[in-house]
Amino acid sequence: MMNTVEVRQLVSLTSIKNYFYLKKASFILAFFLSVSINSEIVEVEAIYETPPVVTKGDAADDPAIWVNKRNPSNSIIFGTDKKSGIYSYNLQGQELSYTNLGNINNIDTRTINVGDDENVSDFTFLFASNRTLGSVDLWVFEDNETREKLENNSWEVPSKPSFRGKSDIIVYGICAGIDPKYGLVAFLTEDTGPRVEVWNLTENGLDLITTFNNGGESEGCVYDDLNRTLFISEEEVRGVLKAYRLDDSFDFSEPYIVDSREGQIGGDPEGVSLYKTPNNSGYLILSSQGDSKFNLYDRNYPYDYITSFRIGSSKSIDNVTDTDGIETINYNLGEEYPEGIMIAQDGFNKDGYRTKRQNFKIVSFKDVLDALDVTR
Repeated sequence: MMNTVEVRQLVSLTSIKNYFYLKKASFILAFFLSVSINSEIVEVEAIYETPPVVTKGDAADDPAIWVNKRNPSNSIIFGTDKKSGIYSYNLQGQELSYTNLGNINNIDTRTINVGDDENVSDFTFLFASNRTLGSVDLWVFEDNETREKLENNSWEVPSKPSFRGKSDIIVYGICAGIDPKYGLVAFLTEDTGPRVEVWNLTENGLDLITTFNNGGESEGCVYDDLNRTLFISEEEVRGVLKAYRLDDSFDFSEPYIVDSREGQIGGDPEGVSLYKTPNNSGYLILSSQGDSKFNLYDRNYPYDYITSFRIGSSKSIDNVTDTDGIETINYNLGEEYPEGIMIAQDGFNKDGYRTKRQNFKIVSFKDVLDALDVTR
């Protein structure tokens, strides 16, 4: 992992009661849905699952992924135990490492090719929302070093981040992006509040650019770098999915409502991800937590709803319900994932009639595309 000076040089280049009531209601609803699921929705199966996380109760939350471009089948899945730290897994869901870091709620990654004409390397930036310290945490990894550690079975997320920014809000969710004006950015949402902080990495470290009001409590978000659009889920009272189309002023005053509980969202909208296809097309994917389905929308304005699917059970892996975080990527990760991958947190991890601690399910996105018969 690079030291702080080296990274800075590289960057230069380039009402409470109602809240808990609603949480409980969502939990109960999801439980019943886990027993009886509407068969009209298309189902796919997970091909792998991770071991249960270390903490009991509602603990597993948000996944992210690092693509090993030289050996894609040896890429890394990250997953949070929001009461204790970050796991690293291989693409078959086997644990590579676990780092006890405190209450790490959400994570996200971006990889950037940086350097001069003679020394060009890929660097990966792992952002996390640290609820223990009330901070934005950022690790920076040189991809060649990560590959070496994977080959030597010595990979782990260090206990100390490369950078840390102290937030003015009660931190909750986070998503990262690469913006043409502000460079590497992160959007940090507020627990039990409507504010969202926007951070970027500069030569001075992590700086707060601005704070805006999203109208209600939000957690899940994803930034479409190419289209310069922030998608953010507002849960609890209103239950809507919003899009902010941004320019250099980063004006968040005119959000577009993509969907709501009056439409295709059941209960809380939670995790949000993008599956990108050629010619700036693709899909926006949302975890509709209350009815345990995943909604697909057109990536581009006006973000039309397309269809939904669920992750059902197989002979060895249970179905996915009450999902918080998700991640998807369109990249050939080898024979098992020729058209990318989807990772989904499972709120009720079942082994027959026995409920185990939460975990993450892993799906080949080819199975999703085949089942839904949508455009590649």
